[in-house]
Amino acid sequence: MAPAGIRTDEWYEKNSKGQEIFCKSWLPKPGVRIKGALCFCHGYGDTCTFFFEGIAKHIAASGYGIYAIDHPGFGLSEGLHGYVPSFDGIVDNVIEQYTIIKGRPEIRGLPYFIFGQSMGGAIALKALLKEPRQWDGIVLVAPMCKIAEDMAPPVPLQEVLIFLSKIIPQAKLVPQKDFAELAFRELKKREMTPYNVICYSDQTRLKTAAELLNATKYIESHVQEVASPMLILHGAADRVTDPRVSQFLYDNASSEDKTLKLYEGSYHSLLEGEPDDRILTVLGDIITWLDVRCSLK
Repeated sequence: MAPAGIRTDEWYEKNSKGQEIFCKSWLPKPGVRIKGALCFCHGYGDTCTFFFEGIAKHIAASGYGIYAIDHPGFGLSEGLHGYVPSFDGIVDNVIEQYTIIKGRPEIRGLPYFIFGQSMGGAIALKALLKEPRQWDGIVLVAPMCKIAEDMAPPVPLQEVLIFLSKIIPQAKLVPQKDFAELAFRELKKREMTPYNVICYSDQTRLKTAAELLNATKYIESHVQEVASPMLILHGAADRVTDPRVSQFLYDNASSEDKTLKLYEGSYHSLLEGEPDDRILTVLGDIITWLDVRCSLK
């Protein structure tokens, strides 16, 4: 589905903690005016390459500069694989890297949107809450505002895991269900997931689980502070992140410009694991929303 002529670039940027962070960009083919920049935050079981390549190229072909990074400890970035010692640390890294990227000459002065998927949705929301004036809007796909009951360990076990996370934070002890089966509705696309060899697919590390849990609790209690233009897209049959929480976010955010789209029958991986026609519908909804906001600038 990916269009031809898209310009790509890959590089590493050393962050303030001395970690090498993998960065990638996709720009429209030469001669196409860039309308705005979309800065991507990937999810827990994902990276900014592999599945995201086709998504980025499709949106770039519509006139947007797409920028993405692998979070520390994920994908091709430096750090212990799958380890999140501090959720705020990941958020601060996103703010730091995208502040640098916004200074690139091809997008300087254009509208900037932050784009988060799943765990990346929580990262994008926290980045927006920390620096609301730095973004012209936020796009959220199946955001992790609350972990679905089917995915979360029972409360007594959560308490044990949080206690253990202070003693053996890096240990891989948190039970994990088959994410691909829950997230990918179309079998052929589900069968491609093992080939994404740089994504983290092992059991969740104790400190990582505790940090994700605390992040969702924080966002749930601060959604009323979200005032930016916002597009939320969620599969109605998602069993990884709860679509009812996206409804809660939509209902309680103070933004006067907010849109929620629920896709009947769709699973968690709206942009990777659905039938092609549904993926193209979701991409079209994102591009249409961006086009309207960029035309107002």
